[in-house]
Amino acid sequence: MAVFAQSAPCWVDVQLSDLEAGKRFYGGLFGWTFRAGDGMPFADAYSDGELVAALAAKQDGRMPTTWGVYFSTDDILATVALVRKAGGQVITDPVRAGDAGVLAQAADPGGAVFGLWQAGRRAGFEKSNAPGSFCWTEVHTRRPERVDAFYEQVLGFLGTDIELPGPEGAPEPFRLWSPAGTEPGEDTAVGGRAVITDAFPEMLPSYFLTYFAVADCDRSAETAVRLGGRITAPALDIPYGRMAVLQDDQGAAFAVLQPTEPLP
Repeated sequence: MAVFAQSAPCWVDVQLSDLEAGKRFYGGLFGWTFRAGDGMPFADAYSDGELVAALAAKQDGRMPTTWGVYFSTDDILATVALVRKAGGQVITDPVRAGDAGVLAQAADPGGAVFGLWQAGRRAGFEKSNAPGSFCWTEVHTRRPERVDAFYEQVLGFLGTDIELPGPEGAPEPFRLWSPAGTEPGEDTAVGGRAVITDAFPEMLPSYFLTYFAVADCDRSAETAVRLGGRITAPALDIPYGRMAVLQDDQGAAFAVLQPTEPLP
């Protein structure tokens, strides 16, 4: 079983109104195959036979159609207590997912929702940083100083501030997250924090954006459109490769990244 370091992103899933349509979309985009969840309303997704994500049927139509990311914790009760102490909100108290593990959901002080996972039989995804699998996550927020302090306290992240090119080419502030116990910087980063600027509508809430690695960013964007999805941010070159932000055919947002270094 894979072992994830404390606070590392370890799992992603998406909540969908139409599970079968989701299988068709992501199967066509990433080549994923699926296995039903033992009678439960979800399906595990596999890339080349390795577990990479899950698709879940929404149990309540009022739930958002969105990708969620989970961070690994060795003590979920202690981490949930830190969420409350640091000014976050606990949305779902720790609940056991059979023998797979224990999960909880929380929101940071800016309102972005994320998950926590304490591994049991399942540590998380079995494949990452390769085509068709998770490779990055970042929170987009209007309260960077407050949110930075929150994740430092709750997940122990160490920050490195950089600038990345924005949609119009102007530099935008960005913070890389490195786990506690590492030398903070690009080589150890496991996620990051972006700032929602005044260029975006005020009603846009804070959110986490999940990235999947692909071999060809432009082709993946074209495929997503062909499958009924949308391009919400056209392909853009960044220091780490070429990326685009997409929506699936049900409105769930995610990003694809073609890394600068060729993927195997």
